[in-house]
Amino acid sequence: MLKREGFHVNKKRVQRLYCLEVLQLRPKRPRRNVSGAHRKRDYIPSTGPNEAWAMDFVADQLSTGNKFGILTVVDTYTRECLAADVGARLRSENVVATLTRLCQERGVPQRIYCDNGSEFAGQMADLWAYTNKVTLAFSRPGKPTDNAYIESFNGSLRDECLNCHWFESLTDAKLKIEAWKNDYNKSRPHQALNNLPPLQFVASIENCIAQFILRVVPKMGACH
Repeated sequence: MLKREGFHVNKKRVQRLYCLEVLQLRPKRPRRNVSGAHRKRDYIPSTGPNEAWAMDFVADQLSTGNKFGILTVVDTYTRECLAADVGARLRSENVVATLTRLCQERGVPQRIYCDNGSEFAGQMADLWAYTNKVTLAFSRPGKPTDNAYIESFNGSLRDECLNCHWFESLTDAKLKIEAWKNDYNKSRPHQALNNLPPLQFVASIENCIAQFILRVVPKMGACH
């Protein structure tokens, strides 16, 4: 982010400033065994935006002690957070409502990666997937690495938002999580996207497609 603003500083100086200002986020997630890299599953990598999504639930609690859940949905190609819906009790009908809204806004994906929770493997989600001709790709039991994109995103949500805020009510939680989601999509650089935020990465793809059309279509017309 400093480089994007025109500041040329090395990594060691930035790390030293982080330590002095106590800005280091220390994730408490345990290290995974190297054997996880040797696990196999029938995974199809996405080749474009809106081709494959991944979804999961994250749990947290308010300052009163009441628990709430967050339904997160991300695009596996652009890493864009499509939804981070907050609710006291999220069930299959909430999953279907969120997916229906996203499909109306963005179109229907080919497949959605999820775990074997009852909210995803129930009859309502199955009927929705059958009606919209979407493949629900379930993770193998006890293998969260099968859905690595959403697990990585949920880890960032936990470290950068949930652990940094004190939620007084569901409304307060919705506002703060939505603000973090917008910052994640618009400003937060992603290493897998050449240090671009997801929305800027999507814009670069659309720009490349538009330039390709401008170059190819006139040539095709001249040939005819």
